[in-house]
Amino acid sequence: MKAVVHHGKSGMDGVRAAEVEDRKPGIGEVKVRLKTAGLNHRDLFVPNRHKPEDPPVVLGSDGAGIVEEIGEGVESVTAGTEVIINPGLGWPNNAPAPPKGFEILGLPDDGTFAESVIVPAKNVVAKPASLSWEEAGVLPLGALTAYRALFTRGKLAAGQTVFIPGIGSGVATFLLQMGKAAGAKVVVSSRSEEKLQAARRIGADICLHNDEDWCEALKEETVALVIDSVGAATFQRSLDVLEPGGTMVVFGASAGDQVSLNLREFFYGQYNLLGSTMGSAEEFHEMLDFVERHDIKPIIDRTFELQTIHDAFKRLQEAEQFGKIVISIH
Repeated sequence: MKAVVHHGKSGMDGVRAAEVEDRKPGIGEVKVRLKTAGLNHRDLFVPNRHKPEDPPVVLGSDGAGIVEEIGEGVESVTAGTEVIINPGLGWPNNAPAPPKGFEILGLPDDGTFAESVIVPAKNVVAKPASLSWEEAGVLPLGALTAYRALFTRGKLAAGQTVFIPGIGSGVATFLLQMGKAAGAKVVVSSRSEEKLQAARRIGADICLHNDEDWCEALKEETVALVIDSVGAATFQRSLDVLEPGGTMVVFGASAGDQVSLNLREFFYGQYNLLGSTMGSAEEFHEMLDFVERHDIKPIIDRTFELQTIHDAFKRLQEAEQFGKIVISIH
């Protein structure tokens, strides 16, 4: 079958289209014939983590399609079922941190940038009827990451103000939509006026340009929660707008992973700093319920074919997207 793999060279130089073995599902597994997949920042990092000398690995974590075959012992799903895939492997129940052995589809196991993928049966969930194939294919990883950061870790409540620096990524747009659905006031920032305008159209209450003085702009606001995935470039500025006793949740570091912190200011401010990543299968089901109840639909940036995936990677690398990038497979 056709797939996009990493092998032979480090970084993006090792990413190429290839023919790979079309396997049968094993005990407790299902084979999903994929319709769409979603591109994530993780897919940019995997080619640097996967060793060139290791066997080829199929990239991709997000996907949706139709169950084509079921393995021995599978009773929870039948062939022909339309499903989305939970890319988290080995994290069944909500916990303060993922258990030892937790992995994400796409490394070390083969991922979703292929005509089909084999996953544990417990990792497929019926596709919500309200979502198109494009929307379903990009939902899982980003929406789950946003849900855990906002609600499990951040404890967002109606009436609070949440600040999301760096609007534009798929997760950030989910954070904005979920925050509004939960009754929060949502503040976003970007260096791009175009992205700020797009954020306004999907409900952002306050849009700040990166060149602005955020503290001055928000001096009349009480920011209870910051969800930051940018990292070093925004960390201190984000912390400065947080109310005393407020919470910052960090789930990424796309613009640097080393920060300095004035501990005296931090403990006098009684701040909470929490890490977050992905989420459990339990939270995945909670997220789907939340998405369906509030009729949330992923913001689609562009759709690329499997054979033009390098163009999709380039768009993501250059941070040109607003929302999710779709990979169309069938």
